[in-house]
Amino acid sequence: MAEEALTASEAARLVGVAVTTLRTWDRRYGLGPLGHDAGKHRRYGPEDLRRLAEMQRLVGQGVPPARAAAWVLGRTIPAARRDGGGYAVAVGSAGPAVRGLTRAALRLDSAELRQVIAETLNRDGVVTAWTELLAPALIHIGRKHAATEALVEVEHLMSREVSVGLAQVERPVGAARVLLTCTDEEQHSLALEALAAALAEAGVPSRLLGARVPPSALREALRRAGPDIVVLWSQTAATAHLGQIADALDARPAPKLVLAAGPGWAETELPETVQRPDSLAEAVDLVTGRHPTAASPSGVRR
Repeated sequence: MAEEALTASEAARLVGVAVTTLRTWDRRYGLGPLGHDAGKHRRYGPEDLRRLAEMQRLVGQGVPPARAAAWVLGRTIPAARRDGGGYAVAVGSAGPAVRGLTRAALRLDSAELRQVIAETLNRDGVVTAWTELLAPALIHIGRKHAATEALVEVEHLMSREVSVGLAQVERPVGAARVLLTCTDEEQHSLALEALAAALAEAGVPSRLLGARVPPSALREALRRAGPDIVVLWSQTAATAHLGQIADALDARPAPKLVLAAGPGWAETELPETVQRPDSLAEAVDLVTGRHPTAASPSGVRR
């Protein structure tokens, strides 16, 4: 990242969020630029950008914004210390299971990763495994990567083994009336894979289109599949394309439910009929009809 102080719009562009998101993070959680003087324009320095990037990474992994901000503000490492620490990944209070999984990832021990992931999914179920083990491990490895610019191979291996584990969840037989898709240019599909596995576990078949689905391809999929429920995933504001939401709403036959999933939609004003789940568990509840807002949407979710 650049070393000079940047304007809010420049910082937002680098981090991959909307300027309004930066203002919200500042106003709600105190995650503004360090050393800002009242009455002066906000300028973001290198440490500010590191904190914002960490916040974006955590939210992108499904951590509620308030908790992510508290984490960032309470555990920010001074810049002078960010180039050290070797290959250990601190997991704080996440627990021994997360610590063990991250250590296996650091060893590039794919066999151990696959065994632990499979055992946890079988024992605890997809939602619990994702929320309490898989997402936290990915978050901590991502934090280490952001601090050191190392461990790309660890992130890739970990993501791959999580994807393999989720794919092993037995899929139910029957017509898939749920369509899961990333928006155009959105390359992060792991959370959607977790949703597909969790729905399968609940007995709900789904179609997963995956990453980077352009508008024309989505429209064609909607036309040919005629889904009852559409879930569009966006991890950053840059990929939160309202046009694709409109395409889903305008499809014929019209879907009964459209979900805008992922942190990319956080500051987007959505149509009242579109739901914005805050977690994997809530997305499963909405799709399966266990959530009260699935039947009667009551405005834009913030």
